[in-house]
Amino acid sequence: MTSDRSFWRYLGPGLLVAATGVGAGDLATGAFTGSELGVAILWAVLLGAGLKFALTEGLARWQIATGETLLEGALLRLGRPVQLVFGVYLLAWSWFVGSAMISGCGVTAHALLPVVEDPAQGKVVFGIACSLLGLVLVELGGYRLFEKLMRVCIGVMFVTVVVTACMLVSDWQAVARGIFMPSIPDAGGQGLVWTVALMGGVGGTLTVLCYGYWIREEGHDTPEQLGACRADLGVGYAVTAVFGLAMVIIGTTIEVRGGGSGLLVTIGEQLRVSLGETFRWLFLIGAFGAVFSSLLGVWQSVPYVFADFCGIVSGANDDGPGRPVDKKSLTYRGYLWALALVPMLGLAFEFREVQKAYAVLGALFMPMLALVLLALNGKADWVGDRFRNRWPTVLVLVAAVVLFGVVGWLDVSKRLG
Repeated sequence: MTSDRSFWRYLGPGLLVAATGVGAGDLATGAFTGSELGVAILWAVLLGAGLKFALTEGLARWQIATGETLLEGALLRLGRPVQLVFGVYLLAWSWFVGSAMISGCGVTAHALLPVVEDPAQGKVVFGIACSLLGLVLVELGGYRLFEKLMRVCIGVMFVTVVVTACMLVSDWQAVARGIFMPSIPDAGGQGLVWTVALMGGVGGTLTVLCYGYWIREEGHDTPEQLGACRADLGVGYAVTAVFGLAMVIIGTTIEVRGGGSGLLVTIGEQLRVSLGETFRWLFLIGAFGAVFSSLLGVWQSVPYVFADFCGIVSGANDDGPGRPVDKKSLTYRGYLWALALVPMLGLAFEFREVQKAYAVLGALFMPMLALVLLALNGKADWVGDRFRNRWPTVLVLVAAVVLFGVVGWLDVSKRLG
């Protein structure tokens, strides 16, 4: 019994990855792809989740083997140019993703509580309120309150969206074929593009780095704990995959128009027609749980990345690996406040170009992460023979470079074309 309790104690950071990685953009991608290709493409959700599991497992393996976060390993071993590129990338990513999340929470919250007559004003009011709420919860509540709130959010979004999808399924055999018998519908020559986009749209981007800081908070830092971390990630990405499957199924049953968080409101209105007012509310509650948990996860975790980056560049981390991030430090708290407040300015502008730049930045991260893991975990001198990449892992990481590289190229071409 003790060992069972010990095992379940490790489950948690993987769920945080799942909750943070599933936002309005992921929901929209699943719904759009389902609308275009139907349930035949469900297998792609599982493949995408599996590839991101491999990337995050590699991150955990590096940290347990060396005591360093993956960011420390990459920036210290790959040189000053990498530090400069990552610093610029982190600042740009934070601005664009912060603005997108504040906007997404504002639109979804206004759909649930339309107390402001003008939807544009409602987005601003609720977006600012959600950002400030996230700031207060992270600032005052600490990691344990954050973890509990995220568990509630992911439970709400998982149950409501999955129940809605199950109510809409009319042919479970077709769903099973879509999962276990891979195929790519033509869809006017766009089937492959949609399939690749769906695989790339499962889970987060830069927030994958945050798993290392969360397992450090939990004290998961010994070689014996790697198996528990793998199980934890397996649960987290299984939740992500099921959620993605549900959104594809929902997309196959309704007419999907619009984009991002605005699409979620459109889906809710169409569900009112197909299933009734109750399921419209259920879906919107689940959607809000998804977008707010994503905002809360970014507000809590990305300041870890910034504080770690500053410590590496300044030399403050030179006293050895495993140095925890001080959440009372100026770098952590300053970046938390900046992340919650500065992107609010984006609510006042036409945000099409901001969204375009954010999509381009997000598309570039995953192939870079896969290349870093191939380099760092490929050297037995750095991680030891026990933790270095074996050939199956190398094949998966190369596949991730190719797949997410194609996703990035397609996304950049589309946005800039």
